[in-house]
Amino acid sequence: MRNIALIGFGEVGKSFIKLLQIKKDLLPKNTKLKYIIKRDGGIYNKDGLDIDEIIKYTSSNNKIQNHPLWSDISFKDILKNKDVDILIELTSTNIINGEPGYTHIKGALENKINVVTGNKGPILLYYNELKNLALKNNVELKIGCTTGGALPSINVGTKDVLGAQVTEIIGVLNGTTNFILEEMLKNKVEYKDALKKAQDLNIAEKDPSLDVLGIDTGIKMAILSKVIWDVDFEFDKLDIKGITDVKLNDLLLDNFSGKKTKLIGRAFYLNGNFEFEVKPISIDKYHPLYFVDGKNKGVHYKTDILGDITVTGGASSPLNAAAAILRDLLNITK
Repeated sequence: MRNIALIGFGEVGKSFIKLLQIKKDLLPKNTKLKYIIKRDGGIYNKDGLDIDEIIKYTSSNNKIQNHPLWSDISFKDILKNKDVDILIELTSTNIINGEPGYTHIKGALENKINVVTGNKGPILLYYNELKNLALKNNVELKIGCTTGGALPSINVGTKDVLGAQVTEIIGVLNGTTNFILEEMLKNKVEYKDALKKAQDLNIAEKDPSLDVLGIDTGIKMAILSKVIWDVDFEFDKLDIKGITDVKLNDLLLDNFSGKKTKLIGRAFYLNGNFEFEVKPISIDKYHPLYFVDGKNKGVHYKTDILGDITVTGGASSPLNAAAAILRDLLNITK
């Protein structure tokens, strides 16, 4: 039996609940979801929430705050009740101080609760501390969703290269910038018009800064660097440039010569030498990430003895992100 608490009930959280229902046969028998907690309260049942009822309730445009079980319950009650062994942490990313996710993750690990998270902030800022806390308390900290959603970036860069040393990581890890660059070329429009279309389609946020300035790609590449190489650095001093200055004419010239411009992250580590950059780069069809289009993502690893390894896919969507959370959850339960 595994008992689960979920903190964060946005689109990814709702999709995760649906996957618990759809994929219930993959989970250990009597797996129970006991908590769904938001910033202002939550719902709780010590015997396990009725997932079918919650899906039906929220699918009818009912706010979870109006659910009969809603109360002012909080994360502190999870620790007080001591009745879960897995925390799913899906609060919003905060790269300034990692809160509130950092407090949730640290508190859970200190209380010997396994953690699965898609929250990039705490992992970017405090990965080594949280990893060591998990090891100390003999629990798991799973973060696969933080480096490209459904793309198994971390699994490939750690488990699947055992015995080899990764010397370089190259990533196309942001679907929003992919869409904008493709839209510019497809409809021959400048950046501002392509961004507006992305926003109209809800592909880009109202404030798209994290995506278009390269910060999201930088965060994912930084997390991969920390996990794979155990290297430490100050994120705000990394070389990161976005796509806001890309001109249509440059994309047309690329296209004429059979090339594409993509926002690419690159990290290199060998013999203590660490290099890092994120910027728009023109690549040809021989580049391993040339065909990573639309909302898809890709990461390419160079290794010393296993050669080059590329994994692509993992298109951006709440369901795909939730599937990455489920994957990490299953890795714990199995």
